[in-house]
Amino acid sequence: MYEMKPEYYTDIPFVDEEHKKLFAYANEAYELLHDEFIPDKYDRIVAILTELRDYTKQHFSHEEAYMESIQYKRIFTQKIQHQEFIDKLDSIDMESIDAGEDQDGAIGDILTFLTDWLVHHILELDTLIGK
Repeated sequence: MYEMKPEYYTDIPFVDEEHKKLFAYANEAYELLHDEFIPDKYDRIVAILTELRDYTKQHFSHEEAYMESIQYKRIFTQKIQHQEFIDKLDSIDMESIDAGEDQDGAIGDILTFLTDWLVHHILELDTLIGK
């Protein structure tokens, strides 16, 4: 469902490979959302969010190190957006998800946030790094 399209490529091979992994997390969330055979999805939601948070921090660290190495002039904007992404993941109310309050709605919200952010951030900012 979610995949790296040609317009998302930055022409920085390691960044593009890491972006593919982020899209894979979106796919995982999408599959969980549509899995009707799991009545309580809390553990999978926690696992996806934990893995996503850890991987994203690693990816942002790699991307920011690269930007520093090429003295990228828009690095400050990137760092702010990266931190906002992490803050958003950290702000997700896991207690309400654990209580079973509309787990599919929570997954849908996470998926919408993740895909919107990925698409806009990659297209509007990350593709500029490779130019």
